[in-house]
Amino acid sequence: MTNNCVLCHPESENVIWKNNSLRVIRVSDPNFPGYFRVIWNSHISEMSDLTDEDRTHLEKVLLTVEKALREAMQPDKVNWAQFGNMVPHLHWHIIARYRDDSHFPESIWGVQQRKSNPEKLQILRQKADHAAELIASRLTALF
Repeated sequence: MTNNCVLCHPESENVIWKNNSLRVIRVSDPNFPGYFRVIWNSHISEMSDLTDEDRTHLEKVLLTVEKALREAMQPDKVNWAQFGNMVPHLHWHIIARYRDDSHFPESIWGVQQRKSNPEKLQILRQKADHAAELIASRLTALF
């Protein structure tokens, strides 16, 4: 861990599941309710820094999150993103996407394409609550 890393020392996170290796958080983004982040606990920056066993563990978690999102939220697409340019700490963004969301087909960090639909967002928040419960229960059962 480094003293200035926001992922090593978060100010606040909505952790829905964790173990000694990593944690899964629900990101509070009003336009993307189905937005989760998987964060490796120790401060490393690249996938190749993981052992084969740790990489397999991470991949199982990532796929479990995606499958739960797909089941609970029925998105048109699930985006995975792993950059680390601004925060060089291994983490993945997993985001449920819809053809009519505010940025589709752009990334959520791209140019907004349309206004968000407040009624649909409310429904998606409820589905994301269910997705968070599924993620936590499935990861607990798996590990």
